[in-house]
Amino acid sequence: MTGPIVLTADRWIDADKGEVRSPAVIIVENGLITAIDPPATPCGATRIDLGGMTLLPGLMDMEINLLIGGPDTPTGLPRPMHGVQDGPVYRTLRATANARTTLLAGFTTVRNLGLMVKTGGYLLDVDLGRAIDEGYAEGPRIVAAGHAITPTGGHLDPTMFQRLAPGIMPLSVEEGIANGVPEVRKAVRYQIKHGAGVIKISASGGVMSHGTAAGAQQYSDEELAAIVDEAHRAGIRVAAHAHGDAGIRACVRAGVDCIEHGSLATDDTLQMMVDHGTFLVPTSYLSEGLDVSNAPPALRRKAEALFPRARATLGKAIAAGVKIACGTDAPAIPHGHNAKELWALVDRGMTPMQAIQAATVVGADLIGADDRGRLAEGLLADIIAVPGDPTGDITLLQDVRFVMKDGRVHKTPAPTA
Repeated sequence: MTGPIVLTADRWIDADKGEVRSPAVIIVENGLITAIDPPATPCGATRIDLGGMTLLPGLMDMEINLLIGGPDTPTGLPRPMHGVQDGPVYRTLRATANARTTLLAGFTTVRNLGLMVKTGGYLLDVDLGRAIDEGYAEGPRIVAAGHAITPTGGHLDPTMFQRLAPGIMPLSVEEGIANGVPEVRKAVRYQIKHGAGVIKISASGGVMSHGTAAGAQQYSDEELAAIVDEAHRAGIRVAAHAHGDAGIRACVRAGVDCIEHGSLATDDTLQMMVDHGTFLVPTSYLSEGLDVSNAPPALRRKAEALFPRARATLGKAIAAGVKIACGTDAPAIPHGHNAKELWALVDRGMTPMQAIQAATVVGADLIGADDRGRLAEGLLADIIAVPGDPTGDITLLQDVRFVMKDGRVHKTPAPTA
């Protein structure tokens, strides 16, 4: 479409103020929102009437892995040997399908917090984001982490997911295996050099990896401080996979910007996060949506022990006022099901409006983006629509009917018979 576009609907959500406004008239031109509810609309504009729907800012998923999962893994978990069987080209092509699926689900910005795989040092999610930005593929804007950084034998060391024998898949510092202060500094510098927009680290053990206790701190305080120092001097934020309380506290002390999961945080640690302004991306729907039925028994036991505690912790974090952003850890739940995380946030204690804010204004704050996450004049025209009012029923966000990103329409409602 060329020229101005006029979107109309029954209502729109002012995510900044946490209010539903009615009716909705939004003018879009040159990829930007130029007016909301103006006294007059431009002559000759393309008009899109969305009837009884609600207009919202494009949603944000702050923990996703587009390079794994997809139609071949409908239960959520990636294929067991993907790390050694799937080459970089195949993985990237698969990611383009996952990116489109994510966009059509209403998520117009994501943080791709990479896993560890053999890539020869290439940051595939950086290249995917560039291809989307340049129009070669459909997908959300990507804040890419490149390779996650983890110690040898840590949660994100892929040999711990797949029990590979020594020497089967050697990984370099450039691919994120880093031990000691000099190596973690080098790993961070490499990711930033090649375009990473966020640094992802593994600060505690995990659920779906062998030999790592989910609560155990993995990096030392000195290593964590070095990682944060390198990233922050370059203006890059740090996200830390951390389930255990000791690891979370160490990350907060070191200045890590965001904790992923945070499952075992104590009340004192949650207050510490509030005091330091540390974000939490809880990925809470995993406890309902992650199918672990085919996982090895030891991993199933870890999940069964951890998930109830994680749900309770999130409820305490909400009550304490921790800054919480929406993130799914897809494909741990399948791509395209991202909005189920908003249901989980409401189930754990948020209001529907707070959950919407977690996926819009709080997400924008987490990535330092002041050009999106809200509907306002001068901001990017990332706009979605759902039937009815999601502040009354958060599950309506699982039925996105209209998607606009950067002023371009990617999805329109199906015609009625």
